[in-house]
Amino acid sequence: MSSPLFGVIPTGQPLITEPTSTPSQTSFLYTISAARSFTHVVVFILPGIILPQNTAAAIYFATASAVAAAATAGQTPDFQFLGGIGPGKESAVFKINAAPSDVQGNLNGEQSGTSVMIGVSIEDATSVAIRIQEKKPNTTPTGRGGQPSTAVLAQRIIQNAFNFLSGFSGTAGPGGVEVVPLKAFEGWWKKFESRVRSDPSFLERQQQE
Repeated sequence: MSSPLFGVIPTGQPLITEPTSTPSQTSFLYTISAARSFTHVVVFILPGIILPQNTAAAIYFATASAVAAAATAGQTPDFQFLGGIGPGKESAVFKINAAPSDVQGNLNGEQSGTSVMIGVSIEDATSVAIRIQEKKPNTTPTGRGGQPSTAVLAQRIIQNAFNFLSGFSGTAGPGGVEVVPLKAFEGWWKKFESRVRSDPSFLERQQQE
């Protein structure tokens, strides 16, 4: 698994596709600087990537300081389970609930240097589904004032990407697996960023367009 498998987008920050470290062939860690304020993270499977059969990607969260402290004490880091993605649900948005003593100062932009870590682990799909059900989040289609919720906006972002990238798909390998070049994805991201800068509310109107 040498090619990037997942994309991570902290709100207001650039796309991350390369993991900071890979503890195993099925585990990936992404370090995100908390120097810039963010409260949500979108995690998705990159175009053309197909997970092994009967598996899903479990998403975890921890502060870098907590991971470092656990390593110093010779203990296993305590990662918080956020949810999962997989076939049929290739993307999801997660709210970061960090303790104030861990990272809140950084989320408010008052400090620099502290980071948070997003872990992605390819696990048994049934196990991930059960844990998601147990952790069923309270989400609604719209936010306050009738504005689309974060989850709805994330779905529209992924739909925007799918519509753009579908024209670049091709086949590769003996099985004719459908793939999309990463360069095309980068092209979509630049175009998407440009439109957000010129028209920040276009996703909120997307339903009407």
